[in-house]
Amino acid sequence: MPAAGRAPANRLTLDATIAQRDDLRYTPAGLMALSLTLHHESEQPEAGGRRRVDCEIAAVAFGETAAGLARLPAGAALRCEGFLARRWRTGTTLALHIDRYTTRNDITD
Repeated sequence: MPAAGRAPANRLTLDATIAQRDDLRYTPAGLMALSLTLHHESEQPEAGGRRRVDCEIAAVAFGETAAGLARLPAGAALRCEGFLARRWRTGTTLALHIDRYTTRNDITD
């Protein structure tokens, strides 16, 4: 259990490119929403060695974040920040809920 008054950790930062992007849509409540697929490639340390990582992850964004991402083309390089949650309310697969992003040109490590 987390300490009293402290939310459990669920934050993810991922450098990726937009592999696929749906059209901007609106929720029944009128909130802008965007579904997309992100592609990530890297090498990561694991068990004293290096592991090549090449994967895709489902992602979703809402509000102004969705509007900004909708203006970017497929292939745009991003650093995305957000949290993981079920992709569908009754499903078991996960999606990254992006609440902040920067384009690769804006990234300073």
